[in-house]
Amino acid sequence: MQRWYGDLCDDFGMATTLETATPKLETDSKDLATDVVRRAIGGGASAAECVVREGDEFSTLVRLGQVETLKESGSRAIGVRVFFRQRAASTHSSDFSAAGIERMLKSALELARITSEDPYAGIPEASQLGSLSGDLDLYHEDVYSLPGAERIDYARRAEKAALDADPRIKNSDGGSFDAATGRKLLVNSSGFIGEYRRSYCSVAAVPIAQDASGNMQRDYWYSVARSLAKLEPAEQVGKEAARRTLRRLGARKVKTAHVPVVLDPMVANSMLEHIFEGVNGDSIYRGASFLAGKLGEQIAGSNVTVVDDGTMRGGFGTTPFDGEGIPTRRTVVIENGTLKSYLLNTYTAKKLGLETTANASRGLAGTPGISPGNYFLQPGTKTPQQIIGEIKDGLYVTEFLGHGANLVTGDYSRGASGMWIVNGELAYPVEEITVAGNLKEMFKNISEIGSDLEFRGSVASPTIRIDGLTVGGE
Repeated sequence: MQRWYGDLCDDFGMATTLETATPKLETDSKDLATDVVRRAIGGGASAAECVVREGDEFSTLVRLGQVETLKESGSRAIGVRVFFRQRAASTHSSDFSAAGIERMLKSALELARITSEDPYAGIPEASQLGSLSGDLDLYHEDVYSLPGAERIDYARRAEKAALDADPRIKNSDGGSFDAATGRKLLVNSSGFIGEYRRSYCSVAAVPIAQDASGNMQRDYWYSVARSLAKLEPAEQVGKEAARRTLRRLGARKVKTAHVPVVLDPMVANSMLEHIFEGVNGDSIYRGASFLAGKLGEQIAGSNVTVVDDGTMRGGFGTTPFDGEGIPTRRTVVIENGTLKSYLLNTYTAKKLGLETTANASRGLAGTPGISPGNYFLQPGTKTPQQIIGEIKDGLYVTEFLGHGANLVTGDYSRGASGMWIVNGELAYPVEEITVAGNLKEMFKNISEIGSDLEFRGSVASPTIRIDGLTVGGE
């Protein structure tokens, strides 16, 4: 079963993952990382950085009351990146023996001497480095407070609540419970030493409903939190999963039409993902984005403000520093429809002649990528019911299928399913339709933004209404 906490497990593809690794970073990990950097410089490197990740993970899937999968694991790994001026290379290892560390470091140094030069390679200046102070509320020990049997029962209760909700719920793809804690340490040759710990837990249910004709539909619901105390009750998750599944029964096709389209928050997130891909520094400097060269220009409606904030206390995308050791920050990406900032790491900032926005992300090896912090569309004032109530004939999308966005041209076409709106009410379910338009116009045609912003991951959007789209059907 797919894990519905999405971006925490790198489903979104934007590297907002939890560092899954062992429960503690002991003092020897700091000493080890510091020593690796020192030895890299001693081996001739002009700069170096070392990452250590440690943590643990638990997950279980219960299907029809029986445990189908059960996993509990811990891991510890180390990575190093070294520079010979404008040449760089990186290696990583899970072997913490003296010989293993020596092999890892030797390999990185040898590779760096023979790689191609890149004038933009390097670590940040020492003056840029630092870490947010204070408790960011990222770690709670209670995610592991339940005994194993009670964790399994959490998943079982979510599934049972879905199965018991209605006799038309005939089957299930399961209920799940997951928990993980992790910690990350970053040391570099400019004197930076930083670390942080994060935790999460989640519960999900995926019921399958069947109508009198034998046609089946499925949907899901989930809850994810930093702390077990903040996780929604398993029964509540199961009942919501059942409600979302049952409303899909009896889905029909519709004729092709030009109508207002309302996006449920769970699918409205995809619009934000497209904006992120468009403002990602990698896409910008490669000229592979329809937003390249658009800084300061109106790219969306005046009601659209998009913010990336890596500093929000308890946020799923919050960290005290980014993947390069630069303090995270709040960046207004779009303000009242005007593109104000790209999202950058040090490398792409140098390429574009700009300043980093502290959005670097990285694994144990390789060059840093770019990921969002807590990335969201600022909410409006209308409830979803008010937005839907103003539409005589239109589509309420609850699911997108496939990947149909061209980030170079902005052309957009995706399969969809949802509910048809008639006289301000969700009248009946629809499926086997497409939603088509162009992102350049879609962002400008966001006519309404709901008040229902809720974070179930690092990317969040309220309900939105987009005009001017083609809904393709029969």
